[in-house]
Amino acid sequence: MTTTSDDPSTTQAWSPRLWGTLVVLCAALFLDALDVSMVGVALPSIGTDLHLSTSALQWVVSGYVLGYGGLLLLGGRAADLLGRRRVFLIALAVFAAASLLGGLVDDGGLLIAARFLKGVSAAFTAPAGLSIITTTFAEGPARNRALSIYTTCGASGFSLGLVLSGLLTSAGWRWTFLMPVPVALIALAAAFRLLPRQPAPPRGTSGYDVAGAITGTGSLLLLVFTVTEAQNAGWASARTIGSLAAVAVLMALFLVIESRAAHPLVRLGIFRNGGVARANIAALAVFGSYAGFQFIATLYLQRLLGWSALEMALAFLPAGALVALSATKMGAVVDRFGTARLLPLGVLSLTAGYALFLRLDEHSGFLGLVLPSMVLLGVGFALAFPSVNIAATNGVADDEQGLASGLVNTAFQVGSAIVLAAATAVITAGSAGGQSPQAQLDGYRPALLLVAGVSLAALLVTTVGWVLERRPVRSTEEAAAVAPVGDPTAAAGEPVGTSRKVLADR
Repeated sequence: MTTTSDDPSTTQAWSPRLWGTLVVLCAALFLDALDVSMVGVALPSIGTDLHLSTSALQWVVSGYVLGYGGLLLLGGRAADLLGRRRVFLIALAVFAAASLLGGLVDDGGLLIAARFLKGVSAAFTAPAGLSIITTTFAEGPARNRALSIYTTCGASGFSLGLVLSGLLTSAGWRWTFLMPVPVALIALAAAFRLLPRQPAPPRGTSGYDVAGAITGTGSLLLLVFTVTEAQNAGWASARTIGSLAAVAVLMALFLVIESRAAHPLVRLGIFRNGGVARANIAALAVFGSYAGFQFIATLYLQRLLGWSALEMALAFLPAGALVALSATKMGAVVDRFGTARLLPLGVLSLTAGYALFLRLDEHSGFLGLVLPSMVLLGVGFALAFPSVNIAATNGVADDEQGLASGLVNTAFQVGSAIVLAAATAVITAGSAGGQSPQAQLDGYRPALLLVAGVSLAALLVTTVGWVLERRPVRSTEEAAAVAPVGDPTAAAGEPVGTSRKVLADR
């Protein structure tokens, strides 16, 4: 993204229009996160009202994850090729329509279809919104500040959704679907007026990689479906093994196609940027471990300790409050310390929070067990979540910001699906189907160890990234290869925010 001295995003004070753009994008992400957490708490009421079995009820959640996780790469590339503003507006309108449909239906199948449609819409709004930010705000302090506010809104929406769902479900589960509709329509109207119109993609970049879209999207859809259904079918069943083999074949075909396509859905050279590659690995592990932890903690607090849905939601509130309160400050923190240092610190705090929760027993309380873990999780997410998004999009050219945004969001969703499915399997195996307090604890503890292990893997990856960032540059050639434009060592005339190495990879 080329920036000049009169670029409004680089000035100390942003214009009202620039703030309005950011607020609209934050509203869409807030609604996505709100929707996920609100529906989770409302599931028992939905099942009772629509007479859904446990396996069918699971698909109210899994249908959303399937549409979201499976189509994110396509959504990111569509934003690059069709225009980020256009994709965002259409997807947000679909989200509002699907929310209305979900609140009005009386059939379980239609409700699951509405949830899938909402997941598909989020698969297009999320990468389009993130790439609008990364192409509107110049790489550096302005973008770091904008991304910190943006990602914090997502985390805050998730936390607030837990509390709102407890309140709305008491009035009727349908309100958890209907409440986002007017908010989405207001955001849509504002987006028409505020979102910047961007130039068409350069000539030669408008080709469509149909084969890559089919194999890439197909492999992700099948992967999310397989890990979601593995608990019912059995991890060692012929169905699960066959599906995983098919995922491997589709992914191999996808990689071959992308290495040869003139206009690939995913330019594989983007992963030569070590920061982008490590950020995606960290995103998969960080979000996956948290999804597993939240599932375990929800079962433990409601089933074993007998807490209500609202009490459980309020127990998670300290973590969300810490993330929300840090929103306006994290940009300056990232500018000062850098994502390479903040990421491992954030993941360390998350890992410590999961480890502390291993002390759970039949009589644990809020102050002794839950609050310390939630404080650590809040600090961890405040540091790690913005850092992951910034690292995943830094050093990437403007015409691939949608791709970079789609990749990191895909990592979030696929990580959630895989770790959540694995944690569910561990709980089932550990408890051996028993419902006694001890049987439940025998399932929760090993599942928590799994979650902590995944987070520890993320800590290792991010620490390696920090060590690599600290290595001294050994030669002029190496400095020229990695120096960002705008740095005195960079060559003149290259786009700002893009390293020579990244340009060479293209």
